[in-house]
Amino acid sequence: MKALPLSEVYALLEPGPVVLLATARKGRPNVMTMSWHMMMEFEPPLIGCVCSGANYSFEALNKTGECVIALPARKLASKVVKVGNCSGRDTDKFKSIGLTPVQASMVQAPLIAECFANLECKVADRRMTNRYNMFVLEVVQAWRDPKQKSAKTIHHHGFGKFVVDGPSITLKSKMR
Repeated sequence: MKALPLSEVYALLEPGPVVLLATARKGRPNVMTMSWHMMMEFEPPLIGCVCSGANYSFEALNKTGECVIALPARKLASKVVKVGNCSGRDTDKFKSIGLTPVQASMVQAPLIAECFANLECKVADRRMTNRYNMFVLEVVQAWRDPKQKSAKTIHHHGFGKFVVDGPSITLKSKMR
C-alpha cells in the first residue's frame, strides 16, 4: 500500500451519478452540478445531498426549501461541466449553456428538458444543514423522458475525470 493524499479520498467514494440541482428564488431559476448525494430511504424517496454554503444555489435551496434533481445522460457531459464551472451569481446558466427550464408541478424550481429524469424535491430535514451543508430531500414528484430509454449516466472521479455507466449484470437477489 501507498499513502493517498486526503484531498483525493473523495474521488474513491463518489456515490452516484452526476446530477444537476435546479433551484428558483424570486422568480430566477438557477442550476448547479452536484455529485455529493445519496439515497436514504425508498418510500417516500429521501435523498441526502451536500450543497456547499459557498455555492449560489445553497441560499436558494435553504430559503425556498425546494429544488429539482435532474439526471443528465452522457450526451450532456460537456454542458454539465460548463454548469459546474460558472456561478449563477453572475450567469444565467440556462441561457448561456443552452438548457431548457420546464415548469414543475409541485415546486417552483424548473425541470430540465434535456435530462432523462427529473425529481421534484422538498427539504424534509435541515438538522445537518448548518454543520455539514447537508439537506435531506423528499422526492414529491418524479418524471422520466420515455424518449431516452437507455440513458447512460456520468460519474465523477475527481479532477475532471468521469466514467460512463457501463454494462449491467443481474445476480440472484432476495431484494426487490
